[in-house]
Amino acid sequence: MENDKKDNQNLKDILFSIAVFCLTFAVNLLIQRLFTTQTLVPMIFVFGVFLISLRTHGYCYGIAAAIVSVFAVNFAFTYPYYKLDFFVEESIFSAIIMLVVAVSTSTLNIRIRDQETLRIREQEKLKADSEKERMRGNLLRAISHDLRTPLTSIYGATSTLIAANDSLPNDTKRKLLGEIQEDSEWLIRMVENLLSVTRIDDRKVEIVKTPIVLDELIDSVLMKFEKKHPSQRVETNIPDEFIDIPMDSMLIEQVLMNLLENAVLHAKGMTRLGLTVRMKGTDAVFEVSDDGCGIPNEIKEGLFTGSFVDSGAPVDGKRNNMGIGLSVCTAIVRAHGGDLTEENNDEGGATFRFSLKRNGN
Repeated sequence: MENDKKDNQNLKDILFSIAVFCLTFAVNLLIQRLFTTQTLVPMIFVFGVFLISLRTHGYCYGIAAAIVSVFAVNFAFTYPYYKLDFFVEESIFSAIIMLVVAVSTSTLNIRIRDQETLRIREQEKLKADSEKERMRGNLLRAISHDLRTPLTSIYGATSTLIAANDSLPNDTKRKLLGEIQEDSEWLIRMVENLLSVTRIDDRKVEIVKTPIVLDELIDSVLMKFEKKHPSQRVETNIPDEFIDIPMDSMLIEQVLMNLLENAVLHAKGMTRLGLTVRMKGTDAVFEVSDDGCGIPNEIKEGLFTGSFVDSGAPVDGKRNNMGIGLSVCTAIVRAHGGDLTEENNDEGGATFRFSLKRNGN
Protein backbone atom coordinates (compact mmCIF):
# COMPACT_ATOMS: atom_id res chain seq x y z
CA MET A 1 0.00 0.00 0.00
CA GLU A 2 2.77 2.42 0.93
CA ASN A 3 4.73 1.56 -2.23
CA ASP A 4 1.65 2.08 -4.41
CA LYS A 5 1.06 5.47 -2.84
CA LYS A 6 4.68 6.45 -3.42
CA ASP A 7 4.56 5.28 -7.05
CA ASN A 8 1.39 7.30 -7.67
CA GLN A 9 3.02 10.40 -6.19
CA ASN A 10 6.13 9.95 -8.36
CA LEU A 11 3.95 9.60 -11.45
CA LYS A 12 2.06 12.78 -10.57
CA ASP A 13 5.34 14.67 -10.05
CA ILE A 14 6.70 13.47 -13.39
CA LEU A 15 3.55 14.43 -15.28
CA PHE A 16 3.41 17.82 -13.56
CA SER A 17 7.08 18.53 -14.37
CA ILE A 18 6.62 17.58 -18.03
CA ALA A 19 3.46 19.68 -18.30
CA VAL A 20 5.09 22.77 -16.77
CA PHE A 21 8.21 22.43 -18.93
CA CYS A 22 6.18 22.00 -22.13
CA LEU A 23 4.02 25.00 -21.23
CA THR A 24 7.10 27.08 -20.48
CA PHE A 25 8.73 26.05 -23.75
CA ALA A 26 5.54 26.85 -25.70
CA VAL A 27 5.22 30.29 -24.11
CA ASN A 28 8.82 31.11 -25.01
CA LEU A 29 8.29 29.99 -28.61
CA LEU A 30 5.27 32.27 -28.79
CA ILE A 31 7.29 35.19 -27.38
CA GLN A 32 10.07 34.49 -29.89
CA ARG A 33 7.60 34.74 -32.78
CA LEU A 34 5.79 37.86 -31.53
CA PHE A 35 8.69 39.88 -30.12
CA THR A 36 12.29 40.50 -31.04
CA THR A 37 13.58 40.55 -27.45
CA GLN A 38 14.85 37.36 -25.83
CA THR A 39 15.30 38.73 -22.31
CA LEU A 40 12.10 37.16 -21.04
CA VAL A 41 13.11 33.62 -22.03
CA PRO A 42 15.44 32.81 -19.09
CA MET A 43 13.02 34.44 -16.63
CA ILE A 44 10.13 32.29 -17.83
CA PHE A 45 12.22 29.13 -17.58
CA VAL A 46 13.33 30.14 -14.07
CA PHE A 47 9.69 30.58 -13.14
CA GLY A 48 8.93 27.12 -14.54
CA VAL A 49 11.77 25.61 -12.50
CA PHE A 50 10.39 27.40 -9.45
CA LEU A 51 6.90 25.94 -9.96
CA ILE A 52 8.25 22.43 -10.46
CA SER A 53 10.44 22.66 -7.34
CA LEU A 54 7.52 24.05 -5.37
CA ARG A 55 4.92 21.43 -6.27
CA THR A 56 6.99 18.23 -6.50
CA HIS A 57 8.57 16.14 -3.75
CA GLY A 58 12.31 16.06 -3.18
CA TYR A 59 15.17 17.67 -5.08
CA CYS A 60 15.44 15.59 -8.24
CA TYR A 61 12.52 17.06 -10.20
CA GLY A 62 13.57 20.68 -9.65
CA ILE A 63 17.23 20.00 -10.46
CA ALA A 64 16.29 17.95 -13.53
CA ALA A 65 14.00 20.75 -14.68
CA ALA A 66 16.82 23.28 -14.22
CA ILE A 67 19.26 21.19 -16.29
CA VAL A 68 16.74 20.53 -19.07
CA SER A 69 15.76 24.22 -19.10
CA VAL A 70 19.40 25.26 -19.54
CA PHE A 71 19.66 22.92 -22.54
CA ALA A 72 16.43 24.34 -23.96
CA VAL A 73 17.53 27.96 -23.55
CA ASN A 74 20.93 27.23 -25.09
CA PHE A 75 19.56 25.14 -27.96
CA ALA A 76 16.37 26.90 -29.02
CA PHE A 77 16.61 30.46 -27.73
CA THR A 78 20.30 31.42 -27.92
CA TYR A 79 22.11 32.40 -31.09
CA PRO A 80 23.22 30.42 -33.05
CA TYR A 81 19.84 28.70 -32.82
CA TYR A 82 19.45 24.92 -32.63
CA LYS A 83 23.09 24.40 -31.71
CA LEU A 84 24.50 23.70 -28.29
CA ASP A 85 27.15 26.13 -27.12
CA PHE A 86 27.76 26.09 -23.38
CA PHE A 87 30.50 28.69 -23.52
CA VAL A 88 27.92 31.43 -23.90
CA GLU A 89 27.91 33.47 -20.71
CA GLU A 90 24.11 33.63 -20.60
CA SER A 91 23.94 29.83 -20.51
CA ILE A 92 26.39 29.59 -17.63
CA PHE A 93 24.61 32.23 -15.56
CA SER A 94 21.20 30.74 -16.40
CA ALA A 95 22.38 27.31 -15.24
CA ILE A 96 23.68 28.67 -11.96
CA ILE A 97 20.52 30.72 -11.28
CA MET A 98 18.17 27.88 -12.13
CA LEU A 99 20.06 25.40 -9.96
CA VAL A 100 20.05 27.84 -7.03
CA VAL A 101 16.31 28.42 -7.47
CA ALA A 102 15.62 24.68 -7.71
CA VAL A 103 17.68 23.73 -4.64
CA SER A 104 16.43 26.64 -2.52
CA THR A 105 12.78 26.10 -3.39
CA SER A 106 12.99 22.33 -2.93
CA THR A 107 14.66 22.78 0.47
CA LEU A 108 11.98 25.19 1.61
CA ASN A 109 9.29 22.89 0.24
CA ILE A 110 10.71 19.85 2.06
CA ARG A 111 10.85 21.74 5.35
CA ILE A 112 7.24 22.87 4.99
CA ARG A 113 6.11 19.35 4.17
CA ASP A 114 8.05 17.91 7.13
CA GLN A 115 6.44 20.42 9.46
CA GLU A 116 3.01 19.60 8.06
CA THR A 117 3.66 15.87 8.47
CA LEU A 118 4.80 16.42 12.05
CA ARG A 119 1.69 18.48 12.77
CA ILE A 120 -0.59 15.78 11.34
CA ARG A 121 1.16 13.09 13.38
CA GLU A 122 0.77 15.15 16.55
CA GLN A 123 -2.93 15.61 15.81
CA GLU A 124 -3.33 11.89 15.18
CA LYS A 125 -1.52 11.12 18.44
CA LEU A 126 -3.76 13.51 20.37
CA LYS A 127 -6.81 11.95 18.72
CA ALA A 128 -5.60 8.45 19.55
CA ASP A 129 -4.87 9.42 23.16
CA SER A 130 -8.31 10.99 23.43
CA GLU A 131 -9.91 7.86 21.99
CA LYS A 132 -7.92 5.72 24.43
CA GLU A 133 -9.11 7.76 27.41
CA ARG A 134 -12.69 7.66 26.14
CA MET A 135 -12.50 3.89 25.76
CA ARG A 136 -11.07 3.51 29.26
CA GLY A 137 -13.87 5.64 30.67
CA ASN A 138 -16.47 3.59 28.82
CA LEU A 139 -14.91 0.36 30.06
CA LEU A 140 -14.88 1.59 33.65
CA ARG A 141 -18.55 2.56 33.43
CA ALA A 142 -19.40 -0.79 31.88
CA ILE A 143 -17.37 -2.66 34.50
CA SER A 144 -19.12 -0.93 37.40
CA HIS A 145 -22.46 -1.87 35.83
CA ASP A 146 -21.66 -5.44 34.79
CA LEU A 147 -19.70 -6.58 37.85
CA ARG A 148 -22.40 -5.56 40.32
CA THR A 149 -24.78 -8.44 39.49
CA PRO A 150 -22.37 -11.43 39.80
CA LEU A 151 -20.65 -9.98 42.87
CA THR A 152 -24.02 -9.43 44.56
CA SER A 153 -25.05 -12.97 43.64
CA ILE A 154 -21.82 -14.48 44.99
CA TYR A 155 -22.11 -12.45 48.18
CA GLY A 156 -25.72 -13.48 48.71
CA ALA A 157 -25.04 -17.17 48.06
CA THR A 158 -22.00 -17.33 50.36
CA SER A 159 -23.85 -15.40 53.10
CA THR A 160 -26.70 -17.90 52.92
CA LEU A 161 -24.32 -20.86 53.09
CA ILE A 162 -22.49 -19.40 56.08
CA ALA A 163 -25.62 -18.36 57.99
CA ALA A 164 -27.77 -21.43 57.37
CA ASN A 165 -25.36 -24.13 56.33
CA ASP A 166 -26.65 -26.75 58.78
CA SER A 167 -30.31 -26.23 57.96
CA LEU A 168 -30.05 -26.09 54.18
CA PRO A 169 -30.87 -29.19 52.12
CA ASN A 170 -28.03 -30.64 50.05
CA ASP A 171 -29.81 -29.81 46.80
CA THR A 172 -30.04 -26.15 47.83
CA LYS A 173 -26.38 -26.12 48.79
CA ARG A 174 -25.38 -27.61 45.44
CA LYS A 175 -27.55 -25.05 43.65
CA LEU A 176 -25.96 -22.16 45.54
CA LEU A 177 -22.45 -23.52 44.94
CA GLY A 178 -23.27 -23.95 41.24
CA GLU A 179 -24.38 -20.32 41.05
CA ILE A 180 -21.17 -19.23 42.77
CA GLN A 181 -19.13 -21.28 40.27
CA GLU A 182 -21.04 -19.87 37.28
CA ASP A 183 -20.65 -16.28 38.47
CA SER A 184 -16.96 -16.85 39.22
CA GLU A 185 -16.36 -18.22 35.71
CA TRP A 186 -18.09 -15.19 34.26
CA LEU A 187 -15.88 -12.86 36.31
CA ILE A 188 -12.78 -14.73 35.12
CA ARG A 189 -13.81 -14.25 31.48
CA MET A 190 -14.42 -10.57 32.19
CA VAL A 191 -10.93 -10.15 33.67
CA GLU A 192 -9.40 -11.97 30.67
CA ASN A 193 -11.20 -9.58 28.34
CA LEU A 194 -9.98 -6.55 30.27
CA LEU A 195 -6.41 -7.85 30.28
CA SER A 196 -6.61 -8.26 26.50
CA VAL A 197 -7.79 -4.66 26.10
CA THR A 198 -4.89 -3.50 28.28
CA ARG A 199 -2.42 -5.53 26.24
CA ILE A 200 -3.68 -4.26 22.88
CA ASP A 201 -4.02 -0.68 24.13
CA ASP A 202 -0.41 -0.57 25.34
CA ARG A 203 1.56 0.99 22.48
CA LYS A 204 4.77 -0.65 23.70
CA VAL A 205 3.36 -4.11 22.91
CA GLU A 206 3.25 -5.16 19.28
CA ILE A 207 1.22 -8.00 17.84
CA VAL A 208 3.53 -10.87 16.93
CA LYS A 209 2.04 -12.69 13.94
CA THR A 210 2.93 -16.27 13.09
CA PRO A 211 1.38 -18.37 10.29
CA ILE A 212 -1.47 -20.42 11.78
CA VAL A 213 -3.28 -23.21 9.92
CA LEU A 214 -6.96 -22.30 9.64
CA ASP A 215 -8.24 -25.81 10.42
CA GLU A 216 -6.22 -25.95 13.64
CA LEU A 217 -7.48 -22.52 14.72
CA ILE A 218 -11.14 -23.43 14.18
CA ASP A 219 -10.74 -26.83 15.88
CA SER A 220 -9.20 -25.18 18.94
CA VAL A 221 -12.00 -22.60 19.15
CA LEU A 222 -14.76 -25.22 18.79
CA MET A 223 -13.13 -27.47 21.40
CA LYS A 224 -12.99 -24.65 23.97
CA PHE A 225 -16.49 -23.50 23.11
CA GLU A 226 -17.93 -27.02 23.49
CA LYS A 227 -16.46 -27.33 27.00
CA LYS A 228 -18.28 -24.18 28.10
CA HIS A 229 -21.47 -24.70 26.10
CA PRO A 230 -21.84 -28.45 25.45
CA SER A 231 -25.51 -28.16 24.47
CA GLN A 232 -24.94 -25.51 21.76
CA ARG A 233 -24.09 -26.84 18.31
CA VAL A 234 -21.99 -24.67 15.97
CA GLU A 235 -22.38 -25.11 12.21
CA THR A 236 -19.00 -24.58 10.53
CA ASN A 237 -18.21 -23.81 6.92
CA ILE A 238 -14.52 -23.38 6.04
CA PRO A 239 -12.51 -23.88 2.83
CA ASP A 240 -11.26 -27.39 2.09
CA GLU A 241 -7.83 -26.28 0.90
CA PHE A 242 -4.81 -25.71 3.17
CA ILE A 243 -4.81 -22.10 4.40
CA ASP A 244 -2.37 -20.48 6.79
CA ILE A 245 -2.88 -16.94 8.10
CA PRO A 246 -0.38 -14.75 10.01
CA MET A 247 -1.92 -13.84 13.40
CA ASP A 248 -1.63 -13.94 17.15
CA SER A 249 -3.63 -17.17 17.49
CA MET A 250 -4.52 -16.73 21.18
CA LEU A 251 -6.04 -13.31 20.56
CA ILE A 252 -7.96 -14.36 17.45
CA GLU A 253 -9.27 -17.40 19.34
CA GLN A 254 -10.53 -15.02 22.00
CA VAL A 255 -12.29 -12.92 19.36
CA LEU A 256 -14.10 -15.95 17.96
CA MET A 257 -14.93 -17.24 21.45
CA ASN A 258 -16.37 -13.87 22.46
CA LEU A 259 -18.48 -13.66 19.31
CA LEU A 260 -19.82 -17.20 19.76
CA GLU A 261 -20.52 -16.69 23.46
CA ASN A 262 -22.23 -13.36 22.82
CA ALA A 263 -24.62 -15.16 20.50
CA VAL A 264 -25.38 -17.74 23.21
CA LEU A 265 -25.89 -15.07 25.87
CA HIS A 266 -27.76 -12.43 23.89
CA ALA A 267 -29.37 -13.90 20.75
CA LYS A 268 -32.82 -14.57 22.19
CA GLY A 269 -34.69 -17.30 20.33
CA MET A 270 -31.58 -18.58 18.56
CA THR A 271 -31.84 -22.04 16.99
CA ARG A 272 -28.78 -21.90 14.71
CA LEU A 273 -25.25 -20.66 15.36
CA GLY A 274 -22.75 -20.64 12.51
CA LEU A 275 -19.04 -20.01 12.05
CA THR A 276 -17.96 -19.39 8.45
CA VAL A 277 -14.56 -18.63 6.92
CA ARG A 278 -14.26 -17.74 3.23
CA MET A 279 -11.50 -16.38 1.05
CA LYS A 280 -11.92 -13.01 -0.63
CA GLY A 281 -8.82 -12.21 -2.67
CA THR A 282 -5.92 -12.23 -0.20
CA ASP A 283 -8.27 -11.85 2.78
CA ALA A 284 -9.71 -14.56 5.00
CA VAL A 285 -13.18 -13.37 6.07
CA PHE A 286 -14.51 -14.71 9.39
CA GLU A 287 -18.26 -14.63 10.11
CA VAL A 288 -20.23 -15.60 13.20
CA SER A 289 -23.97 -15.58 12.52
CA ASP A 290 -27.15 -16.58 14.33
CA ASP A 291 -30.89 -16.56 13.72
CA GLY A 292 -31.84 -14.95 17.03
CA CYS A 293 -33.43 -11.62 17.88
CA GLY A 294 -30.84 -9.45 16.11
CA ILE A 295 -29.29 -6.24 17.46
CA PRO A 296 -31.59 -3.31 18.33
CA ASN A 297 -30.80 -0.12 16.43
CA GLU A 298 -30.55 1.93 19.62
CA ILE A 299 -27.46 0.05 20.87
CA LYS A 300 -25.53 -0.25 17.60
CA GLU A 301 -23.65 3.03 17.98
CA GLY A 302 -21.85 2.01 21.18
CA LEU A 303 -21.68 -1.70 20.46
CA PHE A 304 -17.93 -1.88 19.68
CA THR A 305 -16.66 0.83 22.04
CA GLY A 306 -17.58 -0.60 25.43
CA SER A 307 -19.99 2.32 25.96
CA PHE A 308 -23.16 0.26 25.70
CA VAL A 309 -24.80 -0.06 29.09
CA ASP A 310 -28.41 -1.22 29.11
CA SER A 311 -30.33 0.56 31.80
CA GLY A 312 -33.01 -2.12 31.81
CA ALA A 313 -32.83 -5.85 32.13
CA PRO A 314 -31.14 -7.76 29.32
CA VAL A 315 -33.50 -9.15 26.71
CA ASP A 316 -32.66 -12.73 27.68
CA GLY A 317 -32.46 -12.21 31.42
CA LYS A 318 -28.71 -12.87 31.49
CA ARG A 319 -25.76 -10.70 32.30
CA ASN A 320 -25.13 -7.87 29.92
CA ASN A 321 -21.41 -8.06 29.11
CA MET A 322 -21.75 -7.60 25.36
CA GLY A 323 -20.22 -4.11 25.33
CA ILE A 324 -16.94 -5.13 26.97
CA GLY A 325 -16.61 -8.34 24.97
CA LEU A 326 -17.05 -6.61 21.62
CA SER A 327 -14.72 -3.74 22.54
CA VAL A 328 -12.07 -6.38 23.22
CA CYS A 329 -12.75 -8.02 19.86
CA THR A 330 -12.56 -4.65 18.09
CA ALA A 331 -9.21 -3.80 19.69
CA ILE A 332 -7.73 -7.18 18.76
CA VAL A 333 -8.95 -7.12 15.15
CA ARG A 334 -7.73 -3.54 14.62
CA ALA A 335 -4.32 -4.51 16.01
CA HIS A 336 -4.23 -7.13 13.24
CA GLY A 337 -5.02 -4.49 10.59
CA GLY A 338 -8.72 -5.29 10.18
CA ASP A 339 -12.07 -4.04 11.41
CA LEU A 340 -15.02 -5.72 13.12
CA THR A 341 -18.48 -5.05 11.70
CA GLU A 342 -22.01 -6.27 12.33
CA GLU A 343 -25.28 -6.42 10.48
CA ASN A 344 -28.75 -7.76 11.09
CA ASN A 345 -29.70 -10.56 8.72
CA ASP A 346 -32.74 -10.19 6.49
CA GLU A 347 -34.09 -13.53 7.68
CA GLY A 348 -33.45 -12.67 11.34
CA GLY A 349 -30.48 -12.74 13.67
CA ALA A 350 -27.15 -11.00 13.30
CA THR A 351 -23.76 -11.54 11.67
CA PHE A 352 -20.40 -10.31 13.01
CA ARG A 353 -17.62 -10.15 10.45
CA PHE A 354 -13.88 -9.40 10.31
CA SER A 355 -11.04 -10.23 7.91
CA LEU A 356 -7.34 -11.08 8.18
CA LYS A 357 -4.83 -10.75 5.35
CA ARG A 358 -2.92 -13.86 4.35
CA ASN A 359 0.20 -11.80 3.61
CA GLY A 360 0.19 -10.45 7.14
CA ASN A 361 0.12 -6.73 6.15
